[in-house]
Amino acid sequence: MSEYIFLNRAHKFMHYIYLIKNRKEDIIYIGYTNDLKRRLKEHKDKKPELIYYEAYKSEKDARERENKLKQRGQTIRRLKEKLKNSLA
Repeated sequence: MSEYIFLNRAHKFMHYIYLIKNRKEDIIYIGYTNDLKRRLKEHKDKKPELIYYEAYKSEKDARERENKLKQRGQTIRRLKEKLKNSLA
């Protein structure tokens, strides 16, 4: 099996947390999905710009990471500092 086919199949079983910048209102949104392309299309009215994402094999791991980013100010501050040039 070629590497491309393997990665393409693996993609269907991934879970993502993502940060998008709402260019319409200039705010950052944190979310979870198992289909990143679909989710970005659903945000189209906000004129989204994908800033960052993390992929997980486990849905539980992805949901826990999303909750940490949403609930713990220090966690999101660290991530925003890491992405400061992407957020500008």
